[in-house]
Amino acid sequence: MINLEIPGKLQNVQNMARMLAVQVFRPITRKYDKAEHAKPVELYPIAEMLRSQMRGGEKKTGGEPSTATTMATKNGQNMMAVLGTAEMSWGDVAMGVATPGIGLGNAAISAVGTPEQQEQYGKLWCAMAITEPGAGSDTANLSTHARLDGEEWVLNGEKIYVTAGNFCDAVVVWATLDKSLGKRAIKSFIVPKGTPGMEVVRLEPKMGFRVSDTAAITFTDCRIPKANVLGSPEIAEDARKALGGAMQTFDNTRPMVAAMSLGVARAALDLLLEMLAKEDFVPGYDKSLWNASALEAEIYRMEADYEAARLLALKAAWMADNKLPNSKEASMSKAKAGRMGNYVTLRCVELCSTLGYSEEYLLEKFARDSKILDIFEGTQQIQQLIVARQVLGLSSSQLK
Repeated sequence: MINLEIPGKLQNVQNMARMLAVQVFRPITRKYDKAEHAKPVELYPIAEMLRSQMRGGEKKTGGEPSTATTMATKNGQNMMAVLGTAEMSWGDVAMGVATPGIGLGNAAISAVGTPEQQEQYGKLWCAMAITEPGAGSDTANLSTHARLDGEEWVLNGEKIYVTAGNFCDAVVVWATLDKSLGKRAIKSFIVPKGTPGMEVVRLEPKMGFRVSDTAAITFTDCRIPKANVLGSPEIAEDARKALGGAMQTFDNTRPMVAAMSLGVARAALDLLLEMLAKEDFVPGYDKSLWNASALEAEIYRMEADYEAARLLALKAAWMADNKLPNSKEASMSKAKAGRMGNYVTLRCVELCSTLGYSEEYLLEKFARDSKILDIFEGTQQIQQLIVARQVLGLSSSQLK
């Protein structure tokens, strides 16, 4: 196995994220699992701290870099995000998503927004609204419509399953300028919360990820400034150019979803080993798979599956930081880690029998939370399609 050493400055990020997971997330994880749709007020004080660290902070007097500057890297933001996300997800995988200022819409604005858009909206908590009642993974079938009326865009339509759609400050909305043109006419628009015509109509009750609010939002003659479109307002000749900015967002964020799976899977494995140790069972890792007991062999397999997913996520993040095309690797990491997280968390529940199923321990919550990680930001099947297209050199119209 290749053992990749994490640079010291990124180890600091890991250590701080683990401290946050242990001291803030884990003590309140069951509270917000039971109090679905309650605002997680404990997370608000840490939001600005996280944002300042991502911005790099200021230097101290005398030329010494601050802690935040030391942790920031000019060529390592994606790796930092993956490592930090994995550690925070060990505490509670949904709380990272529920932390103010950390939204998929923020990633979109950061990736393709103008300097003015980044200045105005980059510090806000921005959600992303893509899914509709009749359009999930098939983005070409979006019905939410946008038309230009003078100096304003007018939006009409409905979005569902909007993560952080209730508590956020703004939403990045995918809409079409002309549905008959398919993906070529799809654009994304920044809609601040409170804009007339935008309404949160429902909060979804969920199996897991309960601390993260998931909303349905309608847009009825919702008017926003002309400047609130992300990217070019013109209909593209090539669908890949039309969706290029959005896809770039996913190339950066899918490794982070993989990191969420890594965190919750590691939490389940650690708790499994802790519970087994109480029964005087400690796997030695000194036997081959074929000479180990059935329980030891299963632990070996889960650890190996975890390690494979971890390396894929690190590679995808490293490629993004080094400006290398990573669409295939981002989808590979998300698909592998999502599947691994589902299997490992549920298997840990099974191996602990009734204790794993009981709310006395968090294993059952880890299993419930992990399921969505194989679904949102592109299902397992969609990731496999993306990888197949990349490997075979085929377009979305050639391989559906």
